[in-house]
Parts: sequence; C-alpha cells; structure tokens
Amino acid sequence: MSPCLRLLSSTHTMSSGRRQRDVEQQRPLLDEEEEEEEEEERSPEAERRLWFIPDCCGMVCAFITWFLVFFADFVVTFVMLLPSRSFWYAVVNGVLFNSLAVLALASHLRTMLTDPGAVPKGNATKKYMESLQLKPGEVIYKCPKCCSIKPERAHHCSICKRCIRKMDHHCPWVNNCVGEKNQRFFVLFTMYVALISSHALALCGYQFISCVRVQWRECSDFSPPVTMMLMIFLCMESLLFFTFTAVMFTTQLHSICSDETEIERLKNQKPTWERQTRWAGLRSVFGGQPSLLWVSPFAGLKLPTLLPRRSWRGGAEFSV
Repeated sequence: MSPCLRLLSSTHTMSSGRRQRDVEQQRPLLDEEEEEEEEEERSPEAERRLWFIPDCCGMVCAFITWFLVFFADFVVTFVMLLPSRSFWYAVVNGVLFNSLAVLALASHLRTMLTDPGAVPKGNATKKYMESLQLKPGEVIYKCPKCCSIKPERAHHCSICKRCIRKMDHHCPWVNNCVGEKNQRFFVLFTMYVALISSHALALCGYQFISCVRVQWRECSDFSPPVTMMLMIFLCMESLLFFTFTAVMFTTQLHSICSDETEIERLKNQKPTWERQTRWAGLRSVFGGQPSLLWVSPFAGLKLPTLLPRRSWRGGAEFSV
C-alpha cells in the first residue's frame, strides 16, 4: 500500500461535493483563516521568501562544508602561492582558485536557500479541490503527513516536512532537498567543488616537488613540519571531496538526461510519465538554450522578500 491516501473520483457519477467529503474524512477541510494562509503560500510573493531548514545535522554539515572550503583557500593562498617566487604563477592560480571557490560557495547557498519545489501544505481545501476540475475516474493522491494533494513524481521528505516535486534526495551537506527548483544549483555546487579539489591536488603536487628540490628551505613562510602537515590535510580533503562530488555530479547529470530521479530509480517502478529527451531535460533544469548562464549560480537571483508570517508550521520556511 502507498503511504499516501488515494482519493478516487467515482466513474461518471461522483460530484465535486462527494470528492470534498472524501478529503474531509481524512482531515477536516481548513477553516477560513487557514485557507487564507495557504492562499498566501501559493501567492507569487511566497516564491521569494527565504527558504531554510532548521535541521541541526544539516546546519552542522553546511558549516563543515564552508569551513573546509575556507581551509583549502587558506592553505593554497598563504602556504603555497604567496611565498612563490613566480609572480604570475601566484596571480593566475590565486585568481582561478578563489573564483572557483566563490562560485562553489554561491552554488551551495543557492541550493540551501532555494525552495526545492515544495507542495503547499494543507492544500486540500474546498476551493482548491473545485479548481482541480477532476475528470471521472481520475486518480489523485493526498499525503497524510502534510495534508497536501500530491502532484505526480512528488515525494514527502521527513526532514523538510513537505512534499517535494521531483525530489531526488535530501542532502545534509546543503541542508536541503534536491528537487525540481534547486537541482541546477546542486549540480553546479558539485561541479565547482570537484574543480577546486582537483586544482588543489595539482597545486599540492607541484608544491611538494618544489619544496623537495630546495630541501624545504624558502618554499613556504611556515616551518617545514607545519607546511607538510597542512599540505597532507589539504590533499586528503581534496581527494575525498573530489571523489564524492565527481560521483554526485555524474549521477545528477545521468538523472537529468534520463529524466529519472534517484528515488524513482531506487524504487525501480515503471515510469507513468512521458520521459523527456536529454536536451529537453537539460534545458528544463538549467533554463533555455546552452549559454554561460548555465554555469552561473547568480543567474535569476532575486533577493528574498521580507514578509511577516502569522505562524510557522512544519519547520521548512522562514520569512525574515
């Protein structure tokens, strides 16, 4: 049995009032004040609210991610590049590494603070049910956890406490679900972290060879033991991050091109939707025709609206 309750409209005979009573049997329809709040959630202004998941584990993982990126930037800049005798070597690699680090952190923020495609909570209202204009025999689903009418390919996340459209998975490192609206930023995050990790590994290899040639004299402003320790930690971090993000990047691209999320692949269910072609899937995720905007985490950036909320339910959205 599906964890979600099936709401069936009877063939050729069930009226809209009967369908509404089916919803009421599972949960009373929302009162006027609650309906106003749900209408507010579906308003255009709601799309610009700041989305944030107050999950302790996710927030710790997100902090660790930022700390490790800053640690890598510190070692690359102050241990390897600034003491270098080659001015252009230091400038070119410094600009490149720091630019990629900024793009990685910006992609991380966009993934973490973007609504992944949450279905409005409690949208099983009389007004909403009437607007569906269900056809005889049409099947719809209601999630018993967030009392939402679930669109096709939506799944409930126990951490976000919401149903997410085209949910791929919940990633603690970005403290958010990866879904329909933020998958692009997650792909960019994994790509840029893989790039800075490979760049850091290359710089560590070159620095190690340079230090061995001069017998660790004048190859760094730090003492040889400290320099060696920092470079070893950076190599371990870069190797681990590169392996993880490279695998996630290729997995996400495969999911986009095959039009199948990770959850759908693990369930191994026969698709009930018409699959998109590879290019259609890429365009739907990254937006429009191929351009430099595809690799920019700043494309389409809008500042969140500071809207007051009467209540906060479920722990998945903040208005500040």
